[in-house]
Amino acid sequence: QVQLVESGGGLVQAGGSLRLSCAASGRAFSGIAMGWFRQAPGKEREFVAAIQWSGAITYYADSVKGRFTISRDNAKNTVYLQMNSLKPEDTALYYCAARVGVVRVNRMEYDYWGQGTQVTVSS
Repeated sequence: QVQLVESGGGLVQAGGSLRLSCAASGRAFSGIAMGWFRQAPGKEREFVAAIQWSGAITYYADSVKGRFTISRDNAKNTVYLQMNSLKPEDTALYYCAARVGVVRVNRMEYDYWGQGTQVTVSS
């Protein structure tokens, strides 16, 4: 079992930045691929970014490439999402997710989920 707790969400103006954190517990962090997903009201949950357990492989949704950066600190069992140049369309509930094995971008392949942290970008 893996427990995930997100933090760092909030209200920010367009063009601003936020850094989300996701702390994992319950088992060894190595061998765990991590992902960030988001869900806006009335929309399906969508992929944002993902990172292999080693940090060597990362994936991004086209909508966030060049603005968001995913990283991880395995010594702290924590994954981060640095979000720059935020836009109103980035407003959503952001979820951290984990899976044992190789990194994936499909949310259906993630086994463990946090409760989410709200990001609101005002225009």
